[in-house]
Amino acid sequence: MAVDAARTDEGFTSAGAARVLRAACRTAGLDDRGAELIRFGENALFRLASVPMVVRIARGKEWMSTARKEVAVARWLAVEGFSAARIVEDVEQPLLVDGHPVTFWHLIVEGDRKATYGELGGILQDLHSLTVPAGLDLPSFDPFGKQELRIDKAAIPEDDRAFLRKRWRELRDKYAELRFESPKGPVHGDAHVQNLMVDDQGRVVLIDFEAFCFDHPEWDLMVTSVEHHSLGWQTDAQYADFVAAYGRDLYDWHGYETLRGLQEFGMTTWLMQNVRENEETAAEYRRRIAGLRDDQGPRDWRPW
Repeated sequence: MAVDAARTDEGFTSAGAARVLRAACRTAGLDDRGAELIRFGENALFRLASVPMVVRIARGKEWMSTARKEVAVARWLAVEGFSAARIVEDVEQPLLVDGHPVTFWHLIVEGDRKATYGELGGILQDLHSLTVPAGLDLPSFDPFGKQELRIDKAAIPEDDRAFLRKRWRELRDKYAELRFESPKGPVHGDAHVQNLMVDDQGRVVLIDFEAFCFDHPEWDLMVTSVEHHSLGWQTDAQYADFVAAYGRDLYDWHGYETLRGLQEFGMTTWLMQNVRENEETAAEYRRRIAGLRDDQGPRDWRPW
């Protein structure tokens, strides 16, 4: 039986992703020597040394349709002139390499500062005002799409797994009762400030289209609202800048608590995929699962 290059008994690892990178670069006619792993989370991201590109490797072939969507969204945003990550057009993509979707992106040369929360609010306001073209088929936002797979595959204690499955069912029931009043439109789906980059020309650039969808804008406001009101990751001034730039504070909405539960659940299951990478990740997972077990308790979670 063939062994998947990045899926062994240890799951998707950074070492396995590096093997996929080498195979993908050979297929695309690129030199992988000196490539640097710049992020390992839902995907593995490598910066090539030979050309100004970033290679993105997904966890498994089940994400191939998502990779195709990311490529289509990037092309649409380029046509719109929207400040967003650009795919490499002269490389066929997405590739499926050893069971892993692979995409190639132009490197964004970072400037000397990070994006602000005011800039995040502004770019979301601009994104939500766009009209999705008829030919671009986008899914609805699915807060549960990855959760069962994550829970099944993660290397976590069985009592945690049982708790997460129970919480997953509870959140589905609450979600079924949620009623939105806003019109649907383009939604980023993972709209935190780390998905903005400021390039060396001072331009704010939106990245990571994996969760991009056609749905209600509340899904994009949820992230920063929960980070502030529940986790305390922004100062009052930073959050005020975000609200002023976008024009709305989701905390005032009747559905906030449901979205808070969904966001915190997703943040925990996202992190737990990598508990075998190092003790720091495992310790943060333990903090987060403890928080989920105590809805009213303080959140001492750390940004990741």
